Amino acid sequence: MRSVRILGRSDGPGNPCLDAVILRIAACAHCDTCDMRLTDYTDYSLRVLLYLAVRGEGLSTIQDISDAYGISKNHLMKVVQQLGELGWVETVRGRNGGLRLAERTNALTVGEIVRETESDFALVGCFPDDQGERRACVITPQCRLRGALEAARNAFLAELDRHTIGEVAQPHGPLAALLGLNGVIPIVPEASAGSATPLP
Repeated sequence: MRSVRILGRSDGPGNPCLDAVILRIAACAHCDTCDMRLTDYTDYSLRVLLYLAVRGEGLSTIQDISDAYGISKNHLMKVVQQLGELGWVETVRGRNGGLRLAERTNALTVGEIVRETESDFALVGCFPDDQGERRACVITPQCRLRGALEAARNAFLAELDRHTIGEVAQPHGPLAALLGLNGVIPIVPEASAGSATPLP
């Protein structure tokens, strides 16, 4: 069994959400396949939307996004297809075609995107999965862990609901530079502290 070291803990009152996550990690310490992270599919979906939000005007190709992130083009094709079906990305066919963010997508919250692209939020077997099935557990009648984990999951999604794609795509300039969009988006250096803007 792997040992679990809890960092940053004190004897004082704890954060209920953090405590729930710690309990979840401790409960799964014996499992080498236990994974508390978003799927690659969701990760790639967020990256595509972020890239297009930073890109702004004009069209981008899947190859552009693949090159920017170092992600397989084949992996992105399925992601882009679903984003198009959801109406979050507009696709333009033809020789000079490409992708662009739909007008309303900047207002989407990260939580909305994660809920749509993640297939399963069942943190443990006794939670219903996407098919409504759950694993029986003998301690269910007296189990307080389940409630703690459910609260942690809800808090996680609630935090993601506080941030929109348009917000996390700011500031455009530095992100554009990292994504290789320097030639597409003018990079305006930030004004130094205390500098005055000249009057016309």
